[in-house]
Amino acid sequence: MNPLTQLSYTDRVAKRAQYEAYEFELVSDGVRVRNCSHADPAAHEYVVTVENGVPVACECPADEHYEGACKHRVAVAIRQPIVDAAAERQIRADGGEVSLEIETDGNSDRTDGCQCSDDPDRLPCWECVRTGRRSL
Repeated sequence: MNPLTQLSYTDRVAKRAQYEAYEFELVSDGVRVRNCSHADPAAHEYVVTVENGVPVACECPADEHYEGACKHRVAVAIRQPIVDAAAERQIRADGGEVSLEIETDGNSDRTDGCQCSDDPDRLPCWECVRTGRRSL
Protein backbone atom coordinates (compact mmCIF):
# COMPACT_ATOMS: atom_id res chain seq x y z
CA MET A 1 0.00 0.00 0.00
CA ASN A 2 1.26 3.45 -0.87
CA PRO A 3 2.08 5.37 2.35
CA LEU A 4 0.76 8.61 0.83
CA THR A 5 -2.77 7.23 1.00
CA GLN A 6 -2.36 7.05 4.79
CA LEU A 7 -1.37 10.73 5.17
CA SER A 8 -3.27 13.98 4.94
CA TYR A 9 -1.28 16.97 3.70
CA THR A 10 -1.68 20.18 1.74
CA ASP A 11 -0.67 20.78 -1.86
CA ARG A 12 1.99 23.21 -0.62
CA VAL A 13 3.51 20.50 1.59
CA ALA A 14 3.46 18.00 -1.29
CA LYS A 15 5.26 20.43 -3.61
CA ARG A 16 7.93 21.25 -1.03
CA ALA A 17 8.42 17.54 -0.30
CA GLN A 18 9.19 17.02 -4.00
CA TYR A 19 11.41 19.95 -4.92
CA GLU A 20 13.46 20.73 -1.82
CA ALA A 21 16.87 19.04 -1.64
CA TYR A 22 16.70 16.31 1.00
CA GLU A 23 19.22 13.79 2.26
CA PHE A 24 17.99 10.67 4.04
CA GLU A 25 19.76 8.49 6.58
CA LEU A 26 18.44 5.43 8.37
CA VAL A 27 18.84 5.81 12.12
CA SER A 28 17.80 3.60 15.00
CA ASP A 29 14.49 5.37 15.55
CA GLY A 30 13.52 6.11 11.92
CA VAL A 31 14.79 8.17 9.02
CA ARG A 32 16.84 11.33 9.52
CA VAL A 33 15.78 13.88 6.92
CA ARG A 34 18.16 16.76 6.24
CA ASN A 35 16.91 19.68 4.18
CA CYS A 36 19.90 20.82 2.13
CA SER A 37 17.90 23.67 0.59
CA HIS A 38 18.82 25.77 3.63
CA ALA A 39 22.09 27.65 4.14
CA ASP A 40 22.68 25.59 7.32
CA PRO A 41 21.30 22.10 6.56
CA ALA A 42 22.41 20.69 9.93
CA ALA A 43 19.96 23.06 11.62
CA HIS A 44 17.18 21.63 9.47
CA GLU A 45 17.32 17.89 10.08
CA TYR A 46 14.66 15.88 11.83
CA VAL A 47 13.93 12.23 12.52
CA VAL A 48 10.78 10.82 10.91
CA THR A 49 9.29 7.79 12.64
CA VAL A 50 8.03 5.07 10.28
CA GLU A 51 5.56 2.48 11.56
CA ASN A 52 4.23 -0.31 9.36
CA GLY A 53 5.56 1.45 6.27
CA VAL A 54 3.93 4.81 7.06
CA PRO A 55 5.77 7.95 8.23
CA VAL A 56 3.70 8.66 11.36
CA ALA A 57 5.64 11.40 13.17
CA CYS A 58 8.43 13.95 12.76
CA GLU A 59 10.47 15.93 15.25
CA CYS A 60 10.00 19.18 13.31
CA PRO A 61 7.95 22.08 14.71
CA ALA A 62 5.51 21.98 11.76
CA ASP A 63 4.50 18.39 12.48
CA GLU A 64 3.78 19.32 16.08
CA HIS A 65 1.94 22.61 15.50
CA TYR A 66 0.00 22.10 12.26
CA GLU A 67 -2.66 19.66 11.20
CA GLY A 68 -1.62 17.05 8.64
CA ALA A 69 1.74 15.58 7.73
CA CYS A 70 4.79 17.83 7.47
CA LYS A 71 6.97 18.04 4.35
CA HIS A 72 9.55 15.69 5.92
CA ARG A 73 7.01 12.91 6.41
CA VAL A 74 5.69 13.39 2.88
CA ALA A 75 9.27 13.48 1.51
CA VAL A 76 9.87 10.05 3.06
CA ALA A 77 6.50 8.69 1.91
CA ILE A 78 7.07 9.60 -1.76
CA ARG A 79 10.38 7.75 -1.81
CA GLN A 80 9.34 4.10 -1.60
CA PRO A 81 12.92 2.74 -1.30
CA ILE A 82 13.38 4.87 1.85
CA VAL A 83 10.09 3.61 3.34
CA ASP A 84 11.03 0.02 2.48
CA ALA A 85 14.49 0.37 4.02
CA ALA A 86 13.05 1.87 7.22
CA ALA A 87 10.43 -0.87 7.45
CA GLU A 88 13.06 -3.58 6.91
CA ARG A 89 15.30 -2.07 9.58
CA GLN A 90 12.37 -1.92 12.01
CA ILE A 91 11.44 -5.54 11.37
CA ARG A 92 15.02 -6.69 11.89
CA ALA A 93 15.36 -4.61 15.06
CA ASP A 94 12.16 -6.18 16.40
CA GLY A 95 13.61 -9.64 15.82
CA GLY A 96 11.30 -10.50 12.95
CA GLU A 97 12.16 -12.03 9.64
CA VAL A 98 12.29 -10.06 6.43
CA SER A 99 11.02 -11.48 3.20
CA LEU A 100 11.37 -9.09 0.30
CA GLU A 101 10.67 -9.81 -3.34
CA ILE A 102 13.20 -7.95 -5.43
CA GLU A 103 12.86 -7.42 -9.14
CA THR A 104 16.10 -8.62 -10.66
CA ASP A 105 16.07 -6.70 -13.97
CA GLY A 106 17.70 -9.71 -15.58
CA ASN A 107 20.78 -9.68 -13.31
CA SER A 108 19.86 -12.81 -11.37
CA ASP A 109 23.16 -14.46 -12.33
CA ARG A 110 25.17 -12.04 -10.19
CA THR A 111 26.85 -13.62 -7.18
CA ASP A 112 27.41 -10.48 -5.08
CA GLY A 113 23.74 -10.11 -4.07
CA CYS A 114 23.31 -7.04 -6.26
CA GLN A 115 20.00 -6.72 -8.08
CA CYS A 116 20.70 -3.34 -9.71
CA SER A 117 19.79 -2.51 -13.23
CA ASP A 118 22.57 -1.22 -15.46
CA ASP A 119 20.44 1.90 -16.02
CA PRO A 120 22.14 4.74 -14.05
CA ASP A 121 18.81 6.62 -13.81
CA ARG A 122 17.17 3.86 -11.73
CA LEU A 123 17.48 3.58 -7.98
CA PRO A 124 20.04 1.08 -6.68
CA CYS A 125 19.01 -2.19 -5.07
CA TRP A 126 18.94 -2.43 -1.29
CA GLU A 127 22.04 -4.66 -1.22
CA CYS A 128 24.11 -1.95 -2.93
CA VAL A 129 22.77 0.75 -0.58
CA ARG A 130 23.26 -1.45 2.49
CA THR A 131 26.87 -2.28 1.59
CA GLY A 132 27.76 1.26 0.46
CA ARG A 133 28.43 0.37 -3.20
CA ARG A 134 25.79 2.89 -4.29
CA SER A 135 23.79 5.60 -2.56
CA LEU A 136 20.22 6.77 -2.94
